[in-house]
Parts: sequence; structure tokens; C-alpha cells
Amino acid sequence: MALIKKLNELTPNFGKHCYFSEGAVIVGDVTMGDDCTVWFNAVIRGDVHFIKIGNRVNIQDGSCLHTLYGKAPIIIGDDVTIGHNVTLHGCEIKNGALIGMGSTVMDHAIVGQGAIVAAGALVLKNTIIGDGELWGGVPAKFIKKVDSEQAKGLNQTYAQHYIMYSDWFRTSDENPNNTHYCTTSEEYERKLKGE
Repeated sequence: MALIKKLNELTPNFGKHCYFSEGAVIVGDVTMGDDCTVWFNAVIRGDVHFIKIGNRVNIQDGSCLHTLYGKAPIIIGDDVTIGHNVTLHGCEIKNGALIGMGSTVMDHAIVGQGAIVAAGALVLKNTIIGDGELWGGVPAKFIKKVDSEQAKGLNQTYAQHYIMYSDWFRTSDENPNNTHYCTTSEEYERKLKGE
């Protein structure tokens, strides 16, 4: 089960058909659109500023979203993919962007529509990534323009895949025998046998 926490009278608000995996944490001033997914051990912490997430956004395992106290919220558009172990801090990610695995996007940075941040990149504060641009490296630098239709198709495909994956998990979660909390493989085997 996800941990969803009200803080200082700030309650997370969600659209329709959102899915939250075990270990996900969502706190405070967080607003999320429809068909979003928040995966295992991702943290969305809206305690010191707001976090606004559009529709069909997938926030993958181990990612952390936080803000800069009173100065930099997080704003994420529609059809955005936030890859595994990404850190977003007080930044804006526009529609159809893809943030690659293990990358970091810092305060007041803006990632343009359909842009791609390569895996492992560090986008420094105040960086502006234009629409349809690919950036990578540490610190991240412009690499090339990407075909806008190709980027749009790619990101819409990812968004649809994560909605489909969440439906698999919803179906699995309907049967309590599909999930076991265990500390050893032997314990897991015993639970499977109903012991």
C-alpha cells in the first residue's frame, strides 16, 4: 500500500484511475490528474511548496519529487515519463517530455515540450531546455533536436504502457494471495503453500 499523508491541512488530490504501488509516498500539497501511476518507493513530497502533475504521468520506481521552500514548485504536464530513480526538485516538466533514468533536474529548470533528458544527466538550476531538445551529461548540455512526432509518439506510448501495467497490478491486487510480505525465501514458500 502507498502512504498518502495530509500535512498542515494540505491534502493530496487525485484524478481518476491513478495507481500507487506499495512503498510509494505522497505527502501534502500534491494534485495529480487522471491515469497517473506512482511506482514502488517513489516519493512525492509537497510539504514546502505545491506539486502539480498532469494526466497520464508515470513516476517510476525510486524517484523523488520535492520543492524549494516557498520559491520553486514542481509542475509536470501531460504524458510525461519520469524514469527510475529520477530526482526532480522545484522544476517544470512540460507535456510529452521524458526524464531518463537516474537523472536530476534542479530548481527553476524548465524541460520543454517533447524534450528528452538522457539517463544519468544533471540539469542544473535555471536551465531552460527547449521544446524537442535532447540534453545529456553532467552537467547536462544540448545534444540535438529530436523529431517532434517521434518524441510525441514515444512518450504517448510510454504513458499508455504504464496505464496498462497499472491495470495488471490492479487485477493482481484483487486477490490477496498474490501479495506476501516475507523476510526469507523459505517464508515465501510456506505462504504459497498456505502454511
